[in-house]
Formats: sequence, structure tokens, C-alpha cells
Amino acid sequence: MLYPNNIKKSYSKTIDYSNRGMDLEYLIEQANEYYIENDIAYIYKKPTPIGVVKVIYENGGKRIHDGYYKTPSTLDFNGLYKGFYIEFDAKVTQNKTSFPLSNVHPHQINHIRNINKHGGIVFLIIMMNSKYFLLNGKDFLDFIEKETRKSIPFEYLLKNAHEIKLSLKGLDYIKIVDQLIGG
Repeated sequence: MLYPNNIKKSYSKTIDYSNRGMDLEYLIEQANEYYIENDIAYIYKKPTPIGVVKVIYENGGKRIHDGYYKTPSTLDFNGLYKGFYIEFDAKVTQNKTSFPLSNVHPHQINHIRNINKHGGIVFLIIMMNSKYFLLNGKDFLDFIEKETRKSIPFEYLLKNAHEIKLSLKGLDYIKIVDQLIGG
């Protein structure tokens, strides 16, 4: 672009994917607060296990200056609902046609498999094409075991996942969990 005096300026757009799931997590946490306040369910975001190497003391408080992840995190949320153990993760994709399986790490897949094997309710909440889906862990595992694809097609989510609607409570996924447990 040319500006007065023939000054040329160019702009490059940097794409940052690091916080794209934060809006989704906020909607889930909003629902979780509602569930807790109304004695419906007790589901919390799990903290990421961090080892602290260096702390800086400033303004009467402490700030972590250097740290590391102790272990790979499993899934983001866990808790109890009607006597059932629940664990799930929130995933976002900008891809319009499919959800890349690379968004779910191998240790998370193994964790989903273990929770499912021990009778817990495990699922993914996926945001794709401005829609929110709850994909049951069993269906997710079936897909990755039967398919050779490296992504889950959007059509698969439309047919096999449950669409979650936004409400004043946030992302009200507990109604779908009721369907999963048959209540």
C-alpha cells in the first residue's frame, strides 16, 4: 500500500491458534457454574500440572517466571453427575469439512479408552462450523478403530454426535449426558 510521499507499508497477518478453545471453555465453565450453583452436577476444569522452577515476587504477590509441564494433561474437565463419573475435553477446529484426529493426542485417546473401559462417561465437545457437538467416547473410539481416515467428517458429526444448544446457562451439555446415561 502506498501512503503520501510514496511511503510503502506492508502488513502480514499472524495466525495464533493457541487460545482458540478459550471461548468454548468459557461457555462450558459458565454451564458448570450453573450446574454447581443449582446442585445439578459437580464438574470442574482440571488444572494443568506445572512444576515451578523460578518465582518472582512483585507487588506483594508471586508470579511464576519459569516452569514446565510435569506430565501430559489428560482431558480438561471431570466431575460427578447423578452418581456417574464424567470426564471430557473441549476441542475446536477451523476446518469446515472435518475434525482432524491430530487434535486429540495419543495419551488422550488412551485415557478416553480407559475411562470408557471402567464405566465412566467420557466424551469430546467439538466446536466446528459455529456448531457445538458432544461426541460420545464410545463413538469416537469406534471411529478411530474402524476408519483409516485422519479426520472425522463433518457429516459424521451431524449423524453420530449430539448437537448442543447455547442457552443463558452457557453450553448446556448436561441434557445430552442424561441421554447417554438413559435418564
